[in-house]
Amino acid sequence: MINRLIANTLPLLPERFVWLFSRSYIAGESVDAAMAACRSLNSHGIKTTIDILGEFIRSLDEARTNRDEYLALIETAQGAGIDGSYSVKPTMFGLLIDTEVCYAHIRDIVAKAADYDNFIRIDMEDSGCVDPEIDLFRRLKSEFPKNVGLVLQAYLRRTKSDLDSLMDLHTPDVPLNFRLCKGIYAEPRRIAFQRHEEINSHFLEDLEFMLQKGIYPGIATHDRALVDGALKLIESYQVPRDRYEFQMLYGVTPELRGSIVDAGHTMRVYVPYGRHWFGYSTRRLKENPKIVSSIVKSLLLNR
Repeated sequence: MINRLIANTLPLLPERFVWLFSRSYIAGESVDAAMAACRSLNSHGIKTTIDILGEFIRSLDEARTNRDEYLALIETAQGAGIDGSYSVKPTMFGLLIDTEVCYAHIRDIVAKAADYDNFIRIDMEDSGCVDPEIDLFRRLKSEFPKNVGLVLQAYLRRTKSDLDSLMDLHTPDVPLNFRLCKGIYAEPRRIAFQRHEEINSHFLEDLEFMLQKGIYPGIATHDRALVDGALKLIESYQVPRDRYEFQMLYGVTPELRGSIVDAGHTMRVYVPYGRHWFGYSTRRLKENPKIVSSIVKSLLLNR
């Protein structure tokens, strides 16, 4: 209860104070800070996916600026030799304002990544965005089959149906590539499973479907029970180690992350950065108040 109270109070506090709670799981405000975080992770055998913070923009001028910032990011990261890919939120490029403008901007970003034989992950947002984001993925996948992937959220009741419907895009030579996470947005019961056990059960069901069909999954979780369940499925289906990866958020559960890396599995860490860190930080703390305890302990130990 104390953790939740702190998490709900943080949005009302000065940004400088909130930064004390946020700095352990955000790379920083600048691209240089993101590059430093990625180099550190790479040095420990961990891949990255870089994300510029920001979403739900209000004007198409912002969308254009965000596109240009991503194009510059890709040039910088490729020039720095970073072993990593990139993640984009469609609402940051005008999805809810003009879907064609959004498509054009993200296409430019995917094309830039494809020039380097790299990869763009289309992030999944709240339930109102799912259909247009799947449509966006379909269009881009047809033109850039090796360079674009999607996020699916296990807590949504529709996810298994979405998996089935997307199988027409899958081929053994160029498999579908999906990041599977639990889901973070507050959704009503009619749309999303609510209980922890129920969400975990569907996460493993969706993952099993992916492994059975040869889809490349990004197994995105900090839940040890799901990591153990995923490892059992991987062993059961004898999945080669180059046909899946684990994914985690920057700064979260480093011990669990290290144990997965030490066991020889591919790990990719989501590295967020940018000037819009405040909204991301307060939302993340509200979604997972347990993070507060670990952050407070870290602050006290490093005084």
